[in-house]
Amino acid sequence: MKRESPVVLAEVPAAIEVLSAHKTYPNGTVALKPVDLKIAEGEFVTLLGPSGCGKSTLLKMVAGLLAPTDGRLLLWRKPVDRLDETGKRLAFVFQSPTLMPWASVQANVRLPLDLAGVPRAEADARVAEALVLVGLARFAKALPRNLSGGMQMRASIARSLVVQPQLLLMDEPFGALDEITRHKLDSELLQLWRQKKLTVVFVTHSIHEAVYLSNRVIMMAARPGRVVEEVRIDEPYPRSPDFMVTPRFAAYARQLQDSLLRASQDGDEEPAR
Repeated sequence: MKRESPVVLAEVPAAIEVLSAHKTYPNGTVALKPVDLKIAEGEFVTLLGPSGCGKSTLLKMVAGLLAPTDGRLLLWRKPVDRLDETGKRLAFVFQSPTLMPWASVQANVRLPLDLAGVPRAEADARVAEALVLVGLARFAKALPRNLSGGMQMRASIARSLVVQPQLLLMDEPFGALDEITRHKLDSELLQLWRQKKLTVVFVTHSIHEAVYLSNRVIMMAARPGRVVEEVRIDEPYPRSPDFMVTPRFAAYARQLQDSLLRASQDGDEEPAR
């Protein structure tokens, strides 16, 4: 099997530029101190850190769901609210599947296309393709209550893929799943990332998940939320589950564990949201 080297930042354009962006809420809580971060097109970057460190705040700012108090966020050199001018698209996967319980998997996945006014024939074709990609083609007519937690999350990912994004933002999507299902979905996500040539920003609390998935891990600390360290995972792709039992994997996990411990102990102000 051909092995691919990690993304080299100098060789590809930036998909995301966070330029001294920070967030303070009206009650005075500093959710995020100024952050400077550049993510290259095609990278898989994970945000890791203790609860309250502003991981989700930063992700939502990149998505345009939350405005920074000050600073700038650029996607392909354009402000977030002008992403359409780049010809690029983003999709956001939340912590829970957020599926409509009364609608079939097919209808749930088609929802963003229906809202965008995409003709039904084209929409159905894109839904069918997305369901094949996530292994749910046989469950298109099923209701969410008839799916396992992992299958519901696959449906949520399929819903994000139908908009044909170049940027995929994921806010701890597998955190509520059992370890076996989580590892399987991690492997499937890596396949999708490589197949679709996506840029992915992934939030997690799991050190092992961060090592397995990422080109880079951005460590964040709380009180107030901020970036404190960056760890590059210099391992080629594809990564099989066997990687998780190697000395190299253990060394990266130990490095991140030490970094997380420092991040958890550093800070004494109000926690971020």
